[in-house]
Amino acid sequence: MKKAIPFLLQRDSVFQEIINLYGEPFIATRPEGFESLCKLIIEQQVSLASAKACYLKLETFLEAITPETILNASEEAMRNNAISKQKVTYLKALAKAVSSKELELETLSLKDEAQIKKELTAIKGIGNWTAEVYMMFCLKKENVFPIGDIALQNTLKELYSVNTKEEMIALAKNWEPKTSLATYFFWHYYLKKRNREPLVY
Repeated sequence: MKKAIPFLLQRDSVFQEIINLYGEPFIATRPEGFESLCKLIIEQQVSLASAKACYLKLETFLEAITPETILNASEEAMRNNAISKQKVTYLKALAKAVSSKELELETLSLKDEAQIKKELTAIKGIGNWTAEVYMMFCLKKENVFPIGDIALQNTLKELYSVNTKEEMIALAKNWEPKTSLATYFFWHYYLKKRNREPLVY
């Protein structure tokens, strides 16, 4: 994906400014599959540090994060291992969909972004943000712009004269078809400015 950096530098001088300040962006990747989607569900609306602690506690309890172990675990047991009631519901919905072949994760990489999003968001608890970040991290899709991400929104407000999601989406047209890389630039800026590092687990 970093091969597209010259393309973005030609399109928008802000990317060169970010490189001058903080170097090239870190490109987050995760393997395709059930575990990565579970991580993203747990990461919804909480800090990454908190999500990591919750995930690792659940993993220790279950010994392995699979559709079978999620389905076989009781709601009470999962809640006792750091997972909220709502997210227990979401994880079980995902496990049921994968187990029943309603969702075939291994085929998603062959499909376009619109179809992938449609299939993922059909599962209770998977919204646009979760689907989009899965496409970026796991499927390496290059033209994804997760506008629901708060860090992305805050960075765009800081670097450009935009305030609404509509303005941000319009701005992102300048970076197509490499909006995923643009997003990584903005996340990189957001973390470095706050003296934080990407959380990998």
